[in-house]
Amino acid sequence: MQDDKKITEKELMRIGVSLPDNLLVKFDNIISERGYSSRSEGIRDAIRSYINHYEWMNDIKGRRIGTISLVYDHTKRGLSNMMAEIQHEHSGIIKTSIHIHLDHDNCLEVVVLDGDGKEIKSLAEKIISLNGVKFSKLTTVPSTDKL
Repeated sequence: MQDDKKITEKELMRIGVSLPDNLLVKFDNIISERGYSSRSEGIRDAIRSYINHYEWMNDIKGRRIGTISLVYDHTKRGLSNMMAEIQHEHSGIIKTSIHIHLDHDNCLEVVVLDGDGKEIKSLAEKIISLNGVKFSKLTTVPSTDKL
């Protein structure tokens, strides 16, 4: 029995995570709806999904067509300027963007891209990591000459 306990302890690592109440409530609702038996099970699944997304983003190569969709808090100090600066750095691959005011604080932006996959990934990662970006999603497909 002692050996089984050691194996289990080696396989599972305990971590502590601090979350705002509203995020935890939403997460608990999702894990309940999806039928998870515990938060840990839901967190493991979420981490697996995050890892898969990261690995997929690392595989974006060659010419790609894509979009970055994001919702952000435009009242966050400096965020709009940082986004504009980053987009200007990558103006060669940005074909157009759509900007929608969702409410007093939040905006939706969709950036349409055509260019090298590595540059698209770099642009997406810079925008996604900005403080005040609430949601972001990169979607790419091979260029039309590969379809």
